[in-house]
Amino acid sequence: MTVPQPDQQNQRLPGTEETHTPLVLALPKGRILKAVAPLLQQSGLAPSDDCLGESSRKLRFPTQNPNVDVVRVRSFDVATFVASGGAQIGICGADVLMEFDYPEIYAPLDLGIGGCRISVAQPNALPHDPAEWAQWSEVRAATKYPAITRRYFAQRGINANIVHLHGAMELAPMLGLSRLIVDLVDTGSTLRANGLREVETIAHITSRLIVNRTALKTRPEEISAIITQFRTALASQQQDQNS
Repeated sequence: MTVPQPDQQNQRLPGTEETHTPLVLALPKGRILKAVAPLLQQSGLAPSDDCLGESSRKLRFPTQNPNVDVVRVRSFDVATFVASGGAQIGICGADVLMEFDYPEIYAPLDLGIGGCRISVAQPNALPHDPAEWAQWSEVRAATKYPAITRRYFAQRGINANIVHLHGAMELAPMLGLSRLIVDLVDTGSTLRANGLREVETIAHITSRLIVNRTALKTRPEEISAIITQFRTALASQQQDQNS
């Protein structure tokens, strides 16, 4: 009796079975997460309801797409997760990309949400004269953007002595920690409430779709499809706004 032989082409060595892990999309907590929710819905990537709620302690969530999970992290950490490969895709502000300048990140789409600006501000009582700035050799500035701040002042021949804070920048001038602050500004109401005013705009900021470059090479079809979904959703939103 002849024993049938298995099809050698279909044989796999033990431990070599193909496994498929979902792509991970890193999203920032807070107002950007809420602003991007309609775009995620149109892109077929809406996360489970508890992702958008404030009460959930979970950090990873499924989406409409079974091949994509979402993680919810601090806005400043999105780029780090994507650059390190912990997440293959992310949404973060251009301010974060400017600050860290990760070569591992590709930013194919400006999503046009979360519009604000990085600005220099100072106490109302201080005069602002760009000609005077040209005479400075050094300035003390409080910011959570040390790299952006140093570059900005270096381009003007000024050395920026950085007071690195993670919040409440507006307190620095009134407590004598710095002459200037460099921070994100939306309406400017927080500055005005604390006796400060915007004097220079460094950059206008919106949120971007970002991709890990290595992941784009190893999983090109899946990631390209997601980029296309976002691009289509953006075009649909713009068409609705113009109609």
